Parts: sequence; structure tokens; C-alpha cells
Amino acid sequence: MTNAVSIAQGGSNNVTTRNRIINGAGLIDQRNSGSSVTPSTNSQYTIDRWYAELSQASKFSVQQNAGSITPPAGFTSYIGVTVGASANVTVGAGDDFFLTQAIEGFNTYDIGWGTSNAKAVTVSFWVYSSLTGTFGFSLEANGNNASYPILYTISSANTWQYVTITIPGTAIGTWNNGNGIGVKARFVLGCGSTLSGTSGVWSSSRALSPTGAVNLISTNSATFYITGVQLEAGTTATPFEYRQYGTELALCQRYYIKYSANDANGGYASFFGGSTASNTALVISPFFPVSLRAPNPTQTWGGNLRLGYSAGASATLSGISASNQQIGVTGGYGAYTCTSHALGAQAFVLPGGAGDTTAYWAFQSEL
Repeated sequence: MTNAVSIAQGGSNNVTTRNRIINGAGLIDQRNSGSSVTPSTNSQYTIDRWYAELSQASKFSVQQNAGSITPPAGFTSYIGVTVGASANVTVGAGDDFFLTQAIEGFNTYDIGWGTSNAKAVTVSFWVYSSLTGTFGFSLEANGNNASYPILYTISSANTWQYVTITIPGTAIGTWNNGNGIGVKARFVLGCGSTLSGTSGVWSSSRALSPTGAVNLISTNSATFYITGVQLEAGTTATPFEYRQYGTELALCQRYYIKYSANDANGGYASFFGGSTASNTALVISPFFPVSLRAPNPTQTWGGNLRLGYSAGASATLSGISASNQQIGVTGGYGAYTCTSHALGAQAFVLPGGAGDTTAYWAFQSEL
């Protein structure tokens, strides 16, 4: 375990696909477009690929570039956690608060965890916190039967520090090698004794935090920022793998795609094609820019949705409920009932938004 402030910068040209973490620099934020989100439910996604685990609701917020501080050299963004000003959290034995990324098994199978050929991995990241002390990080198998908690030190408050942690391979545990969860990587914000264990040791139980880790969540208004998060095979931390923005976005879109209306000047933003069969029947045919992780994604929509008709007219669209869904990993067919407007029979429609930024339609295939 190493802490330093002068090694590893962003923007290297080293061999690609080393980093198993997606959006480790917090560049992509499809859901919130940089706005703060206060998780109220367990496993609620925040910035792309990062979700909050929590045993008490609405105690901290997550935001891209929270606090508007200067990132480390080579980076333009970071993931910021801020404890509520009046959160007043006392961490009980069964409490837990984490910022987590679930890594797909297809992206970790070569590491060989759970076999005699298991490789070591090295985790590296930049961290900036209002608190100092020994903080917690952990890895856990998808089968919840192998975990590795480890302490690392933040020695100076409100200063970017570079941390590397090398974790040995393990033959224990059940590890998914397909499109399910391969491993969960957790930054500990607070955890009670029930889910804590010895630092630096593989355990067959759920030891998701090292014993003695700082409970950031117990300090009102405390801050915790990370960027340049990398998990790679081997025992040496290499410079952060910079990926082109379009590549990073596509990696995120495998799990979540949000079509949104970003034209606030009266223009029409169309999402995908569709048609109407009656006054209340809407059919859409989305085709995704990348293949989703799995078919039948969860859908959400909202804002000032509009239909652009083949005849040139348009209508506000709301009161939507899904019925027959045949959506695969590259797109497909979705049928919906819409009660807010007499749609009529239109051979071609374009769901989208007009004149504001509120309209969206999202497809989620998260782990």
C-alpha cells in the first residue's frame, strides 16, 4: 500500500483495456448532468457506473465535481461525496454506507479469482477528503463468499493524494465470468461491525470494510472526492488509462442509455422512431448505439415529452404505461398505452422533446 502525491498522472498512452473500472474519472454523468443527487434507496445509481449502498436514507449526496475544487493534474473531473449538513449519523453495528462499482464478469474473468491461477490486482486512485486517518476499501465476489477489506491512509486534509493498493489473488469464493457481477469494488463511507473484518486478509464472509476505518458519514458536511480510479491485473500501478470520451461514454451506455432533449431554444430533439395505432396506442422502436449488457432493460421516461407526427404536427405526451415489450440488447419493439392525448393513427412518430431540457427516455441494464 502506497500513498504519494507526485506520481501517476492522467492522459497516458499506455496499453489500453488495463483498467477494469469504467468512468473512474467521473467524466460521464448521463442521469444527472452534473447535478447533485442524494440517494434515498439502497443501490441507487449516481454518476455513471457508481451506485450508493446505504442503510439509512438521504444522509449524503454524490455529484460530479462537487465543491468545484481543482482536480489533480491530468484530470478534469472527479466524483464527490458530501455528508449532509445535519445528517447526524451514528453508525450502528448493522449499518453500511458505500460508494460502489459492480464490474461485469466478462471484464474480470482473466484474473482467475476462485481458481489456483488467481492473479493479484492493483487498485489506484486519487483521493481528497476533509478528514484524515485510515479509510476503507474492499473487493467482494458476486457470490458474497469472498471479500478483501483493506485500510489506506489519508494523511492531509483537503489535499489530493495518490493511493495504490495491491491485493493478492484468491482461490476462495464464487466469481461470475459472464455478463453478471464479477466483483464489487467499494469505497467505505461508513460501516458497522457486522460487515467489518481484518484488513489485508481474504475472508469467506462478507467483510466489506476493514475494522478501524474512518466513518466519514458520522461527520456532518464531511467531503470525500475520488478520481483516476483504476483496477488492473498485476502488482504494479500503472498511469491511469485515459480513454477517449466517446469510448468511455459507450462503455457506460452498455449499462444505461439516456436519450434527452438538450435544446432549450425551441428546437425539437427526437429520440427514436415509432408509430401510433389508435388514440391511446403508441409503439416505439429504439435502436441502441451499443449493445446493452442484457435484454429487457428497465425503462424510465419523463419531462416534457412530445410526439412529432409524420403530418408535421406535435403533441405533448404523458400518462404512459408499458405493455408488450420486445426489446433486446441492440433495440427492438415496445408497446405503450398513452391516456393524455388523442394520438390518432400516425404511420410515423418521433418521441422527443421540444423547447426545453426536461424530456428524456432511458434504458437501464445495470448489474
